Amino acid sequence: MAYVDFAQPLPAAGAGLALPAMRERIRTAAQGFTTAEWQIVQIARTDGMASLRAPGRWSRLKTILFGPQPHFQLADGKLEALRRLAVEAWHQGFAVRPSSIDNFLAAGFTEGQLETLLSAVTAARRALKGPRA
Repeated sequence: MAYVDFAQPLPAAGAGLALPAMRERIRTAAQGFTTAEWQIVQIARTDGMASLRAPGRWSRLKTILFGPQPHFQLADGKLEALRRLAVEAWHQGFAVRPSSIDNFLAAGFTEGQLETLLSAVTAARRALKGPRA
């Protein structure tokens, strides 16, 4: 029977990573998303489906008449893919567009994270609606 002293740090596990960074990686693997990514999902709940469309003639006219309007896009492409999928999930549940799923996966997320996101948002939508009689 082999003996492993877990009180001592393993050299391969901590090579090049600080303790907080290791904790964040472990938390991400366990939960599917980082804390910042979950915040993006929560913020996406208040965004409308119009935030997914590119500015058109109407928004250019509104800019001329009323001044600059806020833009909903995030600077980070990976977080923007997450936000776009989360907005669709908050409004449509599991019925998100395949192109949004493709963009989400192309941004570096996994299928497990996709399932986690859609399940969590669907459960939150049901909780917000309340129990049905």
